[in-house]
Amino acid sequence: MTSKASVRKSAAYELSENRKWLKEQINPYFFTSMQDEPEALVLLERELRSLKINRRLILADRDKSLILARVNEPGSLYDSLRHFQDREISYAMITHSDGPMPDMDQALEIQRFEFDRKSNEDIQAWKDVQLPQGLARRIAAEMRGTYPEFDLKEFDRLLKILWLNNESYVKVASPLRVAQVLQLLQKSSRSGGLYLHVEPTPDVKISRVHFAVANPPQKEFLLQLMEVFNRLDLGVNRAYCLTISNGVHPYFLGTFLVNRRSGEVLEPGSELFRRLQQELYNTQIVSTKSYTYREFVTTNVMTGEEASLVNAFIAFCHTNLAHNQPDRFGLDDVQNAFHAHPEMSLQLVKLFKARFDPAITESHPLYGSILAETVQAVNDYNTGHRYLDEVRRAIYRCCLIFITHTLKTNFFVLEKQAFAFRLDPTYLTELGPAFTADLPQALPFRVTFFFSRFGFGYHIGFSDIARGGWRTVIARNMDDFITNSNTIFRENFVLAHTQHLKNKDIYEGGSKLVLILDSSDLQRGGERQMENWRLYKLQHGVTNAFLDIFVTDHGVARSPVVVDYYREDEPIELGPDENMHDSMIENIARISKRRGYILGIGIMSSKEVGINHKEYGVTSTGVVKFAEITMAELGIDIYRDPFSVKFTGGPNGDVAGNAMRIMLERAPHVAIKLILDGTAALCDPEGADRKELSRIVLQQDLDAFDPQALHPGGFLLYRSGSRRDGLRELYRKVSRTAEGVREEWISTDEFSKVYASLPFTVKTDLFIPAGGRPESIDKDNWQNYLLPSGAPSAGAIVEGANSFITPEARVQLQKKGVIIMRDASANKCGVISSSYEIIANLLLTETEFMAHKERYVQDVLEILEQRAADEARLILKRRREQPGLLCTEISDALSGEINEHYATIYRFFQKRPQLCLQPIYKKAILAHLPKMLREEPKYAKRIKNLPQKYLFAILAAEIGSSLVYRGDREGDFEATLKGHLMRMFS
Repeated sequence: MTSKASVRKSAAYELSENRKWLKEQINPYFFTSMQDEPEALVLLERELRSLKINRRLILADRDKSLILARVNEPGSLYDSLRHFQDREISYAMITHSDGPMPDMDQALEIQRFEFDRKSNEDIQAWKDVQLPQGLARRIAAEMRGTYPEFDLKEFDRLLKILWLNNESYVKVASPLRVAQVLQLLQKSSRSGGLYLHVEPTPDVKISRVHFAVANPPQKEFLLQLMEVFNRLDLGVNRAYCLTISNGVHPYFLGTFLVNRRSGEVLEPGSELFRRLQQELYNTQIVSTKSYTYREFVTTNVMTGEEASLVNAFIAFCHTNLAHNQPDRFGLDDVQNAFHAHPEMSLQLVKLFKARFDPAITESHPLYGSILAETVQAVNDYNTGHRYLDEVRRAIYRCCLIFITHTLKTNFFVLEKQAFAFRLDPTYLTELGPAFTADLPQALPFRVTFFFSRFGFGYHIGFSDIARGGWRTVIARNMDDFITNSNTIFRENFVLAHTQHLKNKDIYEGGSKLVLILDSSDLQRGGERQMENWRLYKLQHGVTNAFLDIFVTDHGVARSPVVVDYYREDEPIELGPDENMHDSMIENIARISKRRGYILGIGIMSSKEVGINHKEYGVTSTGVVKFAEITMAELGIDIYRDPFSVKFTGGPNGDVAGNAMRIMLERAPHVAIKLILDGTAALCDPEGADRKELSRIVLQQDLDAFDPQALHPGGFLLYRSGSRRDGLRELYRKVSRTAEGVREEWISTDEFSKVYASLPFTVKTDLFIPAGGRPESIDKDNWQNYLLPSGAPSAGAIVEGANSFITPEARVQLQKKGVIIMRDASANKCGVISSSYEIIANLLLTETEFMAHKERYVQDVLEILEQRAADEARLILKRRREQPGLLCTEISDALSGEINEHYATIYRFFQKRPQLCLQPIYKKAILAHLPKMLREEPKYAKRIKNLPQKYLFAILAAEIGSSLVYRGDREGDFEATLKGHLMRMFS
């Protein structure tokens, strides 16, 4: 026999042995799932033994797929995943051999990855999909037999969605595997986005773990799951993981076949299963990029949940301490306090668990001893570094105050995607003036802190029944994140306090929910969709965390694992604000109703079954009414006389756009000389062309304005559509000259100078800031608002936007003769409208509301005009009576008077609830309602079904505001005296 023949015979024998070993040692399903990769199987059979001298064998390496054969050893999967951690995995299969490879001690590991994620748009065409004949029938038969609880009404849609995401998987996989994936998809979508199920297999030592997550973390998620299994001593023999889109966001659908290395069986209800639940669910909260995860979780110093709690401690302490002392309590300083001393971190975690573990709680003697040892540990902290020790003691003390003043939390709720902590607001008093001196001097009614993997923030409310918007600030780089983290608490507090002043006419006090979204690691331009997914993940998780603690039965948190030290119903109304998209608004309302919150869909305003602010211009209705009455004070009838106005905020914005619409419709002689939005600035000495402006109002941003419509001397300065000339960025400017339209490109410096100066320097009769960043006019630049003559560039300012002018700048401008109608007065009608949405949700069915929506909205618009007129006239009346008073001071005083009346009257009815529906008080309740509800008996009689707190609040709002707006202070005092004398001396 020749040597070549001998080699061929040896190779044939080795190939045969390899093939035989693979058939014996690898689960048969592996070969089924690889039938679409025959070349990879051939290569594996031929080169299997090369793994004795090589770390890996590449079986396929293409643009959208990678298949590796590796020696199974610790870190092998991590080593593979870290090489493409920024790529989005659409399918992953990990398979291990049952025994060691030929002539080796280690088993074989096959890793298959596909990188072919489909976009949401790709999936939205699922209705047009034609599936191969018989395929759906076979899978449906398997579904009926294996998962009889599956809702077959969704079968066709879900199967087509899966087909569009991964056609080859549906073709190659067995009907059972496809049925498992569809079951996972339906279960996770119906369980709030998290689903975990463990079932036995024919091999009693191996359990099948199904885990699904809606909108999972985008990076290193599979690696994090594998780390959980490894940390719990669960070996993963095989894994099949799909990430698909449902047309809105991704779903992770994973099946893992695992066995306990110690031989213990993983069964539902066991301690091991409980720990697996905790750790898998906690992957939605603890980030793999955090220090606590890398240094403490992967080294078994902390569990994943403990690390998440420590991260929440860090965020809370930083945001509560840094807003007044950012240099001393910066993010690094607070992080280092918890990272440098994990034993102190764990002591604080131990105290937190003792306070909120349903089996211990505060009344248990163990809690008292743990509290004492924790207080001592904080007080005795001393490393010999005096300054550092003082800083860290303050941080640990803040954390201690946080723990002891939290009244309820969802920490022990398993299926969560964010933490929620409802605090007693007196914790601010205990922190002391060193940390609160920069806040408005008022104590909130409640403070609730939220923390998740991708962000954190607060809900701050100033009364029991409270409403205010939910805004999410997106931090796209670390500088943004740190800056916003430093100030988020103060910003939230000020916004909520301003909202409380603004809400004086309605039964809800003021509140605000502000979150920071950390998207600083999403650097590439193509990751914008990931940013939206992350935004939805944060908002969805916080919504469910909110409901975990605020869904109550008879005042007590419904969840048995939420220890509730507050024990009262809390009706909190939210509204959309910055970065709250329509789909999330609807989602929040649905979740609230499904989970049984006291307000149902009334938790969130401006839904389909509601009053869309932009569509009906509710905020602008009040802004324009304030403008009308203010200009009349200056001798200008805006509906008959010529006048000029300038706007910040664009034609497509809610407030600015609708204010422009109303003025274009009702004020024939208005000249809108300046409009400035995020896309462009328009300056026209004759006023923007009415026809062209009407074309884009509420339809397009300002950069859509046709430059040909400019008048001589007018120009458009474009912020959008800049271009680069070498290292310079240039901005487009289009001007109308005597010769026609001229285009030029100007430098960044020139653009910034002109763009920023326009609201200050363009001379008009009226200025309506209806958009732009808070504090645009402040103590350092307010003088720029004065013309060279010393006169203001506009004699009246009606604030359509919140906090556009700082309090100090307001004072200085008013001293120069400007009439300023501040935000808490001028733009209050948006929140009043939202209040009437909630009343509609409480007193009407959805069908009734939709049938009478236009009538109801017109009733509300009448109320808005009346509320705005009442306040505007009273402010100017008091200004005339006491010329030394500033309009903003009068506005604050009115809010204070009404809110003080509200609080007193609310407490009065709390103590005398039986009075609410007596005839005289019932009339007051009806007077607060829109005409349709007030005048139609079938609706009017439903007020008795309102929650009792709402009856107290409506009475307090209506009586309190009417005492101020339409009361006679001397006459009211005389009546009070007479009543007192009649009781005492009649």
